[in-house]
Amino acid sequence: MVTPTLRRQDPDSPAAFEHLERRNHVVGPVLSRVIGLGTAVGVAAAMTPSLAGQQQWAILVAVWVIVGVLIATYATGRGLPAKYLVPGTLMLTLFVVYPILLTAKISTTNYGDGTRASKADAITSIVNTSVVQTPDAPRYNLTVGTKGSLTTGPFTFFLVNPADGKAYEGTPDGLTPLDLGSATVENNFVRAVNGYTILTPVQVNAATSLDTFTVPTAKGAIRQLGITQAFEGETTLKYDKAKDTITDTQKNITYHVERRGDREYFVDPSGKRVSDQSWQANIGLDNYKSILTDSRISGPFLKIFAWTLAFAILSVGSTFILGLLLAVTLNDERLKGQKIYRALLIMPYAIPGFISLLVWSGFFNQDFGLINDLTGLHIDWLGNAFAAKFAVLLTNLWMGFPYMFLVCTGALQSIPGDLKEAAKIDGASGWAGFTKITFPLLLVSVAPLLVSSFAFNFNNFNAIQLLTKGGPFSPDNPTAGGTDILISYTIRLAFGAGGAQIGFASAVSVLLFVITGVIAAVQFRYTKALEDVN
Repeated sequence: MVTPTLRRQDPDSPAAFEHLERRNHVVGPVLSRVIGLGTAVGVAAAMTPSLAGQQQWAILVAVWVIVGVLIATYATGRGLPAKYLVPGTLMLTLFVVYPILLTAKISTTNYGDGTRASKADAITSIVNTSVVQTPDAPRYNLTVGTKGSLTTGPFTFFLVNPADGKAYEGTPDGLTPLDLGSATVENNFVRAVNGYTILTPVQVNAATSLDTFTVPTAKGAIRQLGITQAFEGETTLKYDKAKDTITDTQKNITYHVERRGDREYFVDPSGKRVSDQSWQANIGLDNYKSILTDSRISGPFLKIFAWTLAFAILSVGSTFILGLLLAVTLNDERLKGQKIYRALLIMPYAIPGFISLLVWSGFFNQDFGLINDLTGLHIDWLGNAFAAKFAVLLTNLWMGFPYMFLVCTGALQSIPGDLKEAAKIDGASGWAGFTKITFPLLLVSVAPLLVSSFAFNFNNFNAIQLLTKGGPFSPDNPTAGGTDILISYTIRLAFGAGGAQIGFASAVSVLLFVITGVIAAVQFRYTKALEDVN
């Protein structure tokens, strides 16, 4: 019997090389999937404690659902179409659908300056600020530390009782003994704590949020007294959760919740507030009602809406006509130096928009502007509503025509030359060939871009804000300017001197989204007729 001899394969042989290639072809993708999915699971696991601690259950569930979808899609070799659809779908959901839904949700609240906190946090703040010092109130030597911002915190009180030298750590959750192994105490003051930044007296004075910072205790709460002292006092306000009321135990006055405008306050029977502190609350469609019924907003709304439409239409129309004219001119093969001319014409497009707008704003200066100097005129371009509108359109024409020029040039060069030759053979003039053949075929490619340009200019905030700031303004209506479009007008209302009204601004954003979407949908419906040209 002959025993077969095992031969070792030559590593340089073609068979060995092919085997190595097959192995690398399998190991590489598997390793990539393991690393990618492991990273996704690790990130989700790291986020879980934080989200659970903040009780963000919806976001926590969404995170793990996304991880589950990724594992189900990429852990196996099945479901090939899903491997291409899932990334795009997730990106669309996270960066488009979710922001829209979140904006719509915020639009039904009164969220903004003075109403950023929850009702529970507002009640805690109101009750804590009622701490009063009693004659026998204990005193502490105070040091303020933080692991976050020096102005907004979160802050921690490091307290030392000078009577017995005991040190404590105070947070909004309560008072606990301080671990002296991680702290440095000198002269009955905490000077340093591991992991904390100790605020200087100047920084303590600048941190205005410390005015309402308290540490709850069994007797009441500890509040700051000056910069280096704190006292333990008693709270005079008590909150009754069952009745949803706050009672002043010293004056024997009960405060109940009352709605005023888009905010809620605790007020006594005569209507006097216990505090100006309000909180975030759902107000339904009140923000939308304000847009339509508040004379301060609805009065100039239609006028500004008409100008917004005109601004978008004229901006798109003027830039398209000029861009098309230049594209047709420079597309003639008989013209020499085409590349040089094209390079020069796209220069305005290459310059950052905000720089161009600021430069043009200087051009329109009545006394020192380039335009008045060159023409010998003395026009108050930015002080007259009609002149300011013309200035905005002229500047937008300068900034927008290079884009249309590039688009039209590409569309013209994609039209087969045989069609033009056939038209000439049939006896069509140059104008007839352009209007009957070239232009309809060009619109097939360009029409969707015109619609998107219209949507962009409908909300072109930069062109208005950087050039005219929405002005000029009249004395009888200082909130609505002569060149304001809807987005600049509503931003001024939402973030004006009265503070940020994010809920109201969200309602305006939703309304503008709907208006722009409807107009764009109508435009796309009519542009579909161009598909028959092919």
